[in-house]
Order: sequence, then C-alpha cells, then structure tokens
Amino acid sequence: MRALLQTGAALVLAFGLASHAVAGTADALRQQALASSEAYAILESLTTEIGARPAGSEADARAVAWAVAKFKALGYDKVTTEPVRFTAWRRGAESAEVTGPSPQRLAVTALGGSVGTNGDLHADVVAFPSLPALQAASPEQVRGKIVILSQHMERRRDGGGYADVLPMRSNGASIAARKGASALLIRSLATTDDRLPHTGSVIYDGGATIPAAAISGPDADLLERLLLRGQPVQLRLNLQSTTLTDQLSYNVIGDITGRELPQEVVMLSAHLDSWDLGTGAVDDGFGVALTMAAGALIKRQPQAPRRTVRVVLFANEENGFDGARTYAARPPSELACHRLVLESDWGAGRIYALRHPPADTALTKQMAQTLAPLGIALDGQAGTPGPDARFVAERKVPWLQLAQDASALFDHHHSANDTLDKVDPAALAQNTAAYSVVAWLAANAPAMPCQP
Repeated sequence: MRALLQTGAALVLAFGLASHAVAGTADALRQQALASSEAYAILESLTTEIGARPAGSEADARAVAWAVAKFKALGYDKVTTEPVRFTAWRRGAESAEVTGPSPQRLAVTALGGSVGTNGDLHADVVAFPSLPALQAASPEQVRGKIVILSQHMERRRDGGGYADVLPMRSNGASIAARKGASALLIRSLATTDDRLPHTGSVIYDGGATIPAAAISGPDADLLERLLLRGQPVQLRLNLQSTTLTDQLSYNVIGDITGRELPQEVVMLSAHLDSWDLGTGAVDDGFGVALTMAAGALIKRQPQAPRRTVRVVLFANEENGFDGARTYAARPPSELACHRLVLESDWGAGRIYALRHPPADTALTKQMAQTLAPLGIALDGQAGTPGPDARFVAERKVPWLQLAQDASALFDHHHSANDTLDKVDPAALAQNTAAYSVVAWLAANAPAMPCQP
C-alpha cells in the first residue's frame, strides 16, 4: 500500500510539473505571437501575390500551390491536399440603370450563383422594405417587375445584424420568382453607405430562377425616393454570369505531429477561397494567416505538443461550403479522434470572448487565465462553431469559439473594399496569440481514448 501511495504521489507530482510546463509554454506563445509580424507577412503575401481567389479559378489554383509552399516554408511536419469537387460560378459584365423617369446609372453586383439576364432586361420596379413584406405581397403586385428589397443592416459588436438580413439575399430571389418577378435587387448587406455593392450567395429552392444582384445603399435610397414621387420607375439590368459544373479545388492541410498521440487532432481552420471583388484580406485571408502562423509558433517550441495540431484551409466556402463538407465526410473513427476545432472567419477585429469552452473545467480555467492578458473573457454566451467548422461539429467534434469584434466587418465584407489596408496588424497578432495558446493547451490536455 505504501508503495502504491508513493507511486500515486509521484504521478500527481509529475502531472503537476507537466501542467506547469504546458502553462509556461502557453504564456511564451502568447508573448511570441504578440511580438511577431509573421501572420501579417503571410497575409501580405497572399493578398499581394494571389489576390482575389474565387473557387475553381486560375487564382484559386495558384492559392492552393501558395498554401502548400507556405506550410512547408513554415516548417509543418506534413502537408497534404484533399480534392474537392463543386459547381463554380463566374461573374461577367454587369450593369444597371434607371431608364425612366430620371435616367442614371446604379452601382450593382451580381449575387454569387445568380443566373444571367440573357441580354438587357427592362422592367418596372416594385420595392418592399423587408423579406416578410415581399412574402405578404400578392402576385399581381410583383409579376413581371424587378423587386427591390431595401432593409437596412444593423451594426452590432457580435455581427448579429447580418443574420437578420441574410435571408433577404439567400432566399429573396426564389420568393420573388414564385410571385412572377423578373429579377431581384437587394440593398447590400452592409453597415456603411459607400457606393461599392456587396456580393454573396443566392440560394435557389429548385423552382423558377431569376437574376439576383445587390445595389449599393445610396442607390437603394435613390430608388425609394424616385418611387415616392408616384411615377413608375423603369430599370435596365444586364448580368452576364456563368455556371461551371464538376470543378476541382483542394483543402490544404498542414500538420504539426503530436509527440505522444499523433492520431488525435486539435484543428484550426479558415477558408482559402474568396469572392472576386476585393483581395480577400479580411474574408478570409485574416483567418488563413493567423491559423498558419499559430501552428508555426507551436512547431518552434522546444517540445512538440502531445497531440497533432492541424491547420485546415477549406476550399469553396463562399459558394457552397464544399471543402468543409468533404472534410466532414471522413469515417466516424477518424473524426472521433478530433479533440477540438476552432475556426477564424468573422472579420479582422480583436477577439473579446471565449465561448463554448471545453467540458474539462481545469482546461477551461487554464485557457481563460492564459487568454485574460489579451483582453479575452469567458463570457458564458452560447457561441457558434463557425460556417465551415459546423460540419464537423454536427458530427460530434468538440468546438469552441473565440468571438471577434465584428463592428466594422460589414463595412467591407464581400465587397471591393476587402483589401489589406483594412487589417490592423496588432489585431491580427492578438488573434494569432489566442489561437496558438488555445491550440497548445488543448493539444497537451490529459489523455482521453478516442471513442469511435
């Protein structure tokens, strides 16, 4: 019995020493990330050398090659690519103008996935303040007309105003089509009134399809003012877009191999593709840069993590989540060994909250303590795994959220304004620090057997 007690005491002491060393490395990672400009250099490289990279494009292929080379240059132990098949969409020439009673051009951009107009489309305009107002309209009000949805988006710290207006972009075209509309225009899902319209995907429900586009906030206001004058307003709309089936891209995956439990994975993720209007610096070059840099910092520590730290850059998030769906299709036995997933895809703001923490209270406490100097608090809100990470989360992979301040995200989201100058290097370093310490702590938590 005495021998057993001595052995138990030795194990407790050893675990305590190990935990102390893990915590010390986490503190060092935080300091190193804050002092480093590596994440910004990665982002500068991606946006300068590749730029916009819509899925399935030539630039997307160059982005995949860039990511493979960058992972290798950063010292990752293993770099792989995973084929992803999908339907791609290409923007062509696009224009819109009021033809009567007060002719003038509008700033317009097609929504991703929209069908084209097959030449010029001429029609009167009918406006509705929201999607529910359109749903309540009679077909006689809508038939043959170009529908305008003009709901404003509310600016919020958590970015929650986006969810309020997103159905207008996603579902508005199908609802308008069922009522006989000839096209849909929406006020850009934006929190600024510049004249650069914001794109994003439209989702057709399998019925009739009509062209769908976004116009800038000032132009939506213009159309409303013209309609208030009591005369019919006519528009000319021309959208030249194409759809390409059976396209190929790749998830790009970089691993830092675990020293004791290499089959167990702590996963950091972002998406490599972007819309075509800007250079994808905020959405999601920011996430690409910080996750790659966080893994590289962990690789440089004196001791490798117990578990594998994996960075996954998903293909075609913007127009179908195909990369995330492909990754989540892994066998249950493999996903059962994924211990945690985090995703960075919510702009370029500072992280302010840890949400949906691990069930292990000791690990959660350690994370909260290490994140506190970064201004990050455990705030108790439910959180979300993220648009790509939700697919593995639905298959029971544990997740947590590092919630970012999204107050300014929708000033430039999905627009030509999504460029490198919108990124604060200090905010990027803070995000990198948070992801590196959370990944390190999760990768070194006590062992738990995989449960397929």
